[in-house]
Amino acid sequence: MSEPLIGVTTYLDRARWGVWDMEAALLPAPYPRLVRESGGLAVLLPPDRPAVAATVAARLDGLVVAGGADVEPVRYGAEPDPRTGPPARARDSWELALIDAALAAGTPLLGICRGMQLLNVALGGTLVQHLDGHVEAVGVIGRHKVEPVPGTRYASLVPETAEVPTYHHQAVDRLGAGLAASAHAEDGTVEAVELAAPAWALGVQWHPEMGEDTRVMRGLVQAAAARGRT
Repeated sequence: MSEPLIGVTTYLDRARWGVWDMEAALLPAPYPRLVRESGGLAVLLPPDRPAVAATVAARLDGLVVAGGADVEPVRYGAEPDPRTGPPARARDSWELALIDAALAAGTPLLGICRGMQLLNVALGGTLVQHLDGHVEAVGVIGRHKVEPVPGTRYASLVPETAEVPTYHHQAVDRLGAGLAASAHAEDGTVEAVELAAPAWALGVQWHPEMGEDTRVMRGLVQAAAARGRT
């Protein structure tokens, strides 16, 4: 049986390598590595026109919306907090279109950090623009515990309290339509959200690609494999 094809979003930024200094489509290597370790084939998705999102989603078995820049507050009807980062409008538009297309097509979806927040915004939810205690230091991945909500899809993947790699200063506030919280941090912050079955859409606030636990990504890959067999 062939491995399911898992698309992972990337972002455009200026980069230097060899003799080159130019705009590049970037993604930290731990993302595709985690997909491979979880049994999938990773394909990187550079930002594109929202109009082609449905075509892209239809060719994938599963989708990962990666972490990165803050979601622009106008997307959820808020004024920007001074501590909110600069907007990434083209990326927001592309990834929101991808999320909408994946949900419409029934493509299994995993949102990581920003990806979870964007899933919430896509479904009409809002975000806390700044909270303390979830970033250890600038550029340093921290760790904290998350508690699963019994009976959720996340709890079926990770039934115990788990220590997870974390790096974020924003979080889910009001949940989007149809989403349920499926894990919380010790301070009550929503750390995972999901849609009810039969949809397979899960968001986690932490960075599983920066840890050793493959269970969340394996859940996505297995759902993608099962969809490919139907």
